[in-house]
Amino acid sequence: MTTHATEAAEGKVYDVAGQDWDQLVDTVLESDEERLVINMGPQHPSTHGVLRLVLTLDGETVTEARTVIGYLHTGIEKNMEFRTWTQGVTFVTRMDYLSPIFNETAYCLAVEKLLGITDRIPARAEVIRVMMMELTRISSHMVAIGTFGMELGATTPFLFGAREREMVLDVMEYITGLRMNMAYVRPGGVSVDLPAGALDKVGELLKVMPQRIKDMRKLLDANPVYLRRTKDVAYLDLTGCMALGITGPVVRAAGLPWDLRKSQPYCGYETYDFEVPTEQSCDVYGRYLVRVAEMEESLKIVEQCLERLSGPLKSGPVMIEDKKIGWPSQLALGPDGLGNSPNHIAHIMSSSMEALIHHFKLVTEGFRVPAGQVYASVESPRGELGAHVVSDGGTRPYRVHFRDPSFTNLQAVPAMCEGGMIADVISAVASIDPVMGGVDR
Repeated sequence: MTTHATEAAEGKVYDVAGQDWDQLVDTVLESDEERLVINMGPQHPSTHGVLRLVLTLDGETVTEARTVIGYLHTGIEKNMEFRTWTQGVTFVTRMDYLSPIFNETAYCLAVEKLLGITDRIPARAEVIRVMMMELTRISSHMVAIGTFGMELGATTPFLFGAREREMVLDVMEYITGLRMNMAYVRPGGVSVDLPAGALDKVGELLKVMPQRIKDMRKLLDANPVYLRRTKDVAYLDLTGCMALGITGPVVRAAGLPWDLRKSQPYCGYETYDFEVPTEQSCDVYGRYLVRVAEMEESLKIVEQCLERLSGPLKSGPVMIEDKKIGWPSQLALGPDGLGNSPNHIAHIMSSSMEALIHHFKLVTEGFRVPAGQVYASVESPRGELGAHVVSDGGTRPYRVHFRDPSFTNLQAVPAMCEGGMIADVISAVASIDPVMGGVDR
């Protein structure tokens, strides 16, 4: 067998026919080209999570970039096949852990579609869902921008981002009882109504947050070091985005105003007044600008939610009236924390045997979902988050599969990084903002 090298337009190509490893080594040794293959991650302060990048370098130029995923695999989709439809929410909320409400909503919209109850979800529950999603969008973008600053060596943006996110998490905790992974959105509505004082807390956040976003802008918008690290870096134009199925801020920074809240509205988004921010730069800086502008638009939407929740929808149910689907517990806040209200316990334990049986069956066995399959999607902070849900007519999902935007968007890493400098790999990955919990599931 022979090994020979031929000059090609992109460099030297080695033809290997088998059983000629020694000859190949000798041929490569004769070459004056130097290639270094390095691992970046998965334990690395700048890979935006447990992401492994295998980079081939020529000096400091990246000639090949490969992403290696799977370090955070949790088997969420498989586990859901062994739980009731409502219990599935507790799993999906842990996928993209920076935007739990979006995971829950995408899944619940799919289940509601299968049940045929999309039009019967209470209006108050829909508005609460929108408000919670937009607050989560702000907290997620704050983490994206803050960690991006940290990865480039600037600590102040991270401190600002963490501080602002904390405000949102305080509101989440006040409303749902948990800061993250709330399992708050349920098939048929939301698990519990807004507690007293919740709207005031959100109102306080709305007073403070606009200035906080401006502070972040002051820090980064015209920062010369930041501009050098982000402008004309990790270029990916609209053609590239479309070929790779990229969604979210990355495609909007390439000039396409594609946002599912406008193009395929859900949860009544068509009734809210907001803009879809876009940029034409196709680079890291453009993606940053889109995220900041999106936070400002989210504040507008939250304000409109508050007007509705304190006006025409001041009271009303937050779970579907259908007793065969709606979660039966009536939660209340007592001295020992959140739990079933004394009135509900008195009703099922001493007044109505039927109510007790009904409660028991729904909680232990769950409701049945007609056989079929659906796809429902929402616009998460990272792009199109879709749930493909299949039912065989039983009390558990037959199959649930998610189209997670982080997973799809990571395909862009080679296109963004190859031909650039190794330092710009950090900027490229951070501008995609992948969350590995969503990628690996």
